Amino acid sequence: MRALPLLLVGSLALAAPAIAVQPDEVLKNPALEQRARQISSGLRCLVCQNQSIDDSDAPLAKDLRVLVRERLTAGDSDGAVMDFVVARYGDFVLLRPPMNARTIALWAAPFLIVLFGAVFLWRRRNLAAAPAGVTLTAEEQRRLDDLLRDDRG
Repeated sequence: MRALPLLLVGSLALAAPAIAVQPDEVLKNPALEQRARQISSGLRCLVCQNQSIDDSDAPLAKDLRVLVRERLTAGDSDGAVMDFVVARYGDFVLLRPPMNARTIALWAAPFLIVLFGAVFLWRRRNLAAAPAGVTLTAEEQRRLDDLLRDDRG
């Protein structure tokens, strides 16, 4: 029983997000390193797609982390580094892409899917509740039965 809390704490430590930044990538200047971490936490790994480049072990993510640090070391501002990366890879590289004319479909898609789904369900419910339509006369029913019987062979 005493081992249970220790086991829980140990499993929580393992559940922490992985930081993929390698020791050889870390900048000696702590202020620059903090800026690099801030920038790279907002950049998407183009291989993993749901991780920031800080959390990804992919070689391309490492290249992007090194690129960010090189640009910062060269004296670029945070905005200039982000602009450089976006110019090279497009808005897709941003974990939070801006809302503009090129990304409006990306932002609107979830709402449109929910709207179309609601309209589909509403129409389906109304069609199911609608009356069956015109009933056949006895002559029409007989002809339909004959056609179906002939069709079955």
